[in-house]
Amino acid sequence: MFNKLIVSMLPLMPKKLVYVFAKKYIAGPKLEDAVRWTKKLAEQGGRTTIDVLGEFVTKKEQSIHERDVCTQVLDAIRQNDLPSYLSIKPTALGAGIDPEFGYENIKAICDEAKELNVFVRLDMENVPYTQMTIDLYKRLKDEGYNVGIVLQSYLKRTEEDIKTLLPYKPNVRICKGIYNESPEFAYKDKEKIREQYKLHLDMLLNDAANGTYANIATHDEPLIQYAEDQIKKCGLTKDQYQFEMLLGVREKRRDELLKAGHNLCVYTPFGDDWYGYSTRRLKENPKMAGHIVKAIFGFGQ
Repeated sequence: MFNKLIVSMLPLMPKKLVYVFAKKYIAGPKLEDAVRWTKKLAEQGGRTTIDVLGEFVTKKEQSIHERDVCTQVLDAIRQNDLPSYLSIKPTALGAGIDPEFGYENIKAICDEAKELNVFVRLDMENVPYTQMTIDLYKRLKDEGYNVGIVLQSYLKRTEEDIKTLLPYKPNVRICKGIYNESPEFAYKDKEKIREQYKLHLDMLLNDAANGTYANIATHDEPLIQYAEDQIKKCGLTKDQYQFEMLLGVREKRRDELLKAGHNLCVYTPFGDDWYGYSTRRLKENPKMAGHIVKAIFGFGQ
């Protein structure tokens, strides 16, 4: 109850105070913060995907700025020889303003990535943009770009989406989903979402021999254990899948997975536009907000 109360109060708090909660989930305001964090994780054998914070951009000028920052990330990955790739949000690049304008910005990023041999993934946003993102992904794949996509297991459409994507030998980050969607589009029951996640993960892992690559993005312990069991059952080698986690979440479990020999990638966002991303993380994980408040005020010490 205490944790949920703290989360419910976030919209009423000054942003500077919210940042005290949020900073655990972001590398920092600058690209060099993400580079530094990636190097640190690399010492443990881990990888990152770097994300420029920002979404739902409404002005073309801002989208062009976001595009330019994304190309700086690509340059930093190559110049520092980082075990990392770039994640991008289509709406940050103008796809919500005009899909064709957004496509041209994303294509420019993919052209740069192709030249530098860096992988790019399209993040999945909320329901109004689901089909648009899948269409963008298919278009880029048809044009020969090395790109990935994210699918969300709480959406009722995801099983059919996987079926349509399998011919593309997709690289898919499969996650539960975090946006607050209508019951018309998304399952709400936690056990049902777990059940759907297992179904979707099985579809991806069972197609690994055909080139499909599953990125197992979850912090849910029963799902992590299920994934480990299915990986063994399918006889997969470590280059046929990887686990993904968010920066600042379940760090001990992350380290255990690395020590067990799994490939593991940490989603590493940076930038000034941290508010929306971080508040969603805190709403998803209210216990974290409670722990931080207790640490700040010395409760329980």
